[in-house]
Amino acid sequence: MKPIIKVENLSKQYRLGARKKRHSTLLDSLAAGFRAPFANFKNRARNDKNIFWALKDVSFEVMSGEVVGIIGRNGAGKSTLLKILSRITRPTAGEITLRGRVESLLEVGTGFHSELTGRENIFLNGAILGMRREEIARKFDEIVSFAEVEKFLDTPVKHYSSGMYVRLAFAVAAHLEPEILIVDEVLAVGDIEFQNKCLGKMDEVSKSGRTILFVSHQMGTIAQLCQRTILLERGAVAMNDKTSVVIEHYVNQNKTKDAFYAANEAAANREMYVESAAILNEDGGGQSSFRHDERVRVNVKCRTPRMFRGVELRMVVKDGRNITVFTADAELVSLSQNTEAFEVDFTIPAVTLRPNAYSLTFALFVPHQDIIELIEDVVHFSVFDSGTKYAQSEGLDYGLVFSPCETSVKKIA
Repeated sequence: MKPIIKVENLSKQYRLGARKKRHSTLLDSLAAGFRAPFANFKNRARNDKNIFWALKDVSFEVMSGEVVGIIGRNGAGKSTLLKILSRITRPTAGEITLRGRVESLLEVGTGFHSELTGRENIFLNGAILGMRREEIARKFDEIVSFAEVEKFLDTPVKHYSSGMYVRLAFAVAAHLEPEILIVDEVLAVGDIEFQNKCLGKMDEVSKSGRTILFVSHQMGTIAQLCQRTILLERGAVAMNDKTSVVIEHYVNQNKTKDAFYAANEAAANREMYVESAAILNEDGGGQSSFRHDERVRVNVKCRTPRMFRGVELRMVVKDGRNITVFTADAELVSLSQNTEAFEVDFTIPAVTLRPNAYSLTFALFVPHQDIIELIEDVVHFSVFDSGTKYAQSEGLDYGLVFSPCETSVKKIA
């Protein structure tokens, strides 16, 4: 079976600071033409330093019906790759084979004509995909209902808010049934309810046998939607593997594996702050790696010139895919108003966390009122399997925690 997307040695080059010179007269133009060969020879070495490769020798294949995530830090080349696949930008070198109609949802502002109404843009996008007007008309009500823009259908889209624009753009892209759907981080513009609606639709689209390329900085969304993920680093493919494997590598590659955090001097100017946080073993010593059947202690020391009424300390545990495993809150009602320093001990019971890498986030807050301090992913530790039946099936997903369920088995007469 041939891949629906095949990318071979794809490269895209940009020349930094390059711009065309303007000539005010015919004489200026003739003079510039005469000087050009000498100027090019003189500046060739200098210009080579201004070349930037947004993509360099990128190769991969995607089969029909696959949902593939593309992740990477800002500037890694994700958006450039999608623009080339969407035929918005030409590559400098390499080949792309696309076996099917492509619909793209990239940054807000692409895909629609700003002077046309929402209604007109729906029919325009369908026509670009090669659909007949009758085919588009059959999908029209479904698109409008999904986008929730009925009242503004006959308004030019240049007057739409970014949220309205994205809702309609996604509805058009998902409902006009292209064989390949390309979606960039643009969904982050919508509200949570609409994002969930879009994820549900993309899941439905993938199950119908269509192919999706999805770029996002939300690792939880990538893990939920994509079977396979490509990691781009500095314009090249760094990993192309099962999503859980790629996400864990990506999230942890640049994290300091410290089991201790200490606030800097500037923190003393805040009204309440976390002074230190430490991962400890049963004996009170610092430790960053634990057996699955060991307890994990977390000691947090805080300082404040004055106590806040109703303040709490929250600890958020995230796994190697940046998914929140659980949250624990410590109420500080027992502390007097003149307290200037205090400490909180959290204890994670043994046989709770699955083997994985973990990070801790802390927040001092007054519920429903104020977040006083928030420090994210400041200490890290890992849990390894020291002999459970699950160790024999490494790579399978058995959940985020070991089950606390009690079981009872009896014979039925």
